Amino acid sequence: MPHIATALQLAESVLWLTSPNPRVGCVLVNAQGQVIGQGSTQRAGGPHAEVVALRNAQAQGRSTQGATAYVTLEPCSHQGRTAPCCDALIHAGISHVVASLQDPNPQVAGKGFGKLRDAGIRVTVGPGAAQSRELNLGFFSRMARKTPWVRIKAAASLDGITALPNGQSQWITGPQARADGHAWRARACAVLTGIGTVLQDNPRMDVRAVDTPRQPALVVVDSDLQTPPDAALFGPQRPVLIYAANPHPQREAALQALGATVIYLPGALGQVGSQPKVDLPAMLRDLAAREINELHVEAGHKLNGSLLRAGLVDEMLVYLAPKWLGTGAGMSNFGPLAQLAEGVALQFRSVDRVGEDLRLLARVVERDIF
Repeated sequence: MPHIATALQLAESVLWLTSPNPRVGCVLVNAQGQVIGQGSTQRAGGPHAEVVALRNAQAQGRSTQGATAYVTLEPCSHQGRTAPCCDALIHAGISHVVASLQDPNPQVAGKGFGKLRDAGIRVTVGPGAAQSRELNLGFFSRMARKTPWVRIKAAASLDGITALPNGQSQWITGPQARADGHAWRARACAVLTGIGTVLQDNPRMDVRAVDTPRQPALVVVDSDLQTPPDAALFGPQRPVLIYAANPHPQREAALQALGATVIYLPGALGQVGSQPKVDLPAMLRDLAAREINELHVEAGHKLNGSLLRAGLVDEMLVYLAPKWLGTGAGMSNFGPLAQLAEGVALQFRSVDRVGEDLRLLARVVERDIF
């Protein structure tokens, strides 16, 4: 269906804008097959795609009576940050709604379709379902699993080295790959890193290489609250969440004075006498409760390994440079394994050339996907 394809393009055009809401596009077509309005969901609190499309038609003086609405997700039926989209479609005289997917939000979840049918509107569900779901994997994950979609990003040499033994890592990949990595940061609700990366590299972890309408939140796993108050990560105007395990009241006060939110989530103790680490599964649940859909991880081999061992990773975004570095840090400290079958099975989703580097996107095969 060409109109659903256009609606999907409209949804993709707001990839960096709508969080925590899903990315949705809508196209209105009259009985003569003419496009009379179209739109995309705006920032949280702003109008949804259906309302934008209806306003677009109105601005052109086009009647929506008897029109068909092609939309990439079930129109909402509840009062949230905005009024129900179902009501707007009903009042506009729409006669047919073609939707890609049912909304996984329990507040909607078929209720929107039911409300439309009760108003005498024909509803068709299914066209463009796979593409719409891919655009909103984080939203579906948060609604169904109560955890974000977790993506680990890594940049390495062809032999898998992310940093030299002396810690030098800037820059293994080229400028095009680094800009592409910033585009993936921009689509996430939050960027996650660990205290090791903060102390060693003092990164900003913001989006700079591409224009973006918003900065994702920053999440730091810092069990002992070692984040320095003068760290570069406090520069941009964005939420900073620091997950800790061991209370340090003075350090906490200093970080909170900078606007950071400190959350204590200690995990179970390992060896006798050891200090607790952050409970990573609990952290993901907490992030979902804070409306984080996609979590983009840029961390060192220790945190990457911990996330993989806990079975919390959904996909890997890896940039490989045409360099051979021999020894140094790897992408994760996952393992050692006794059997090849114990490895994390991945399925390549795409392999692309970005500048002089390769970009690989691979999804975890056995992850419990909603």
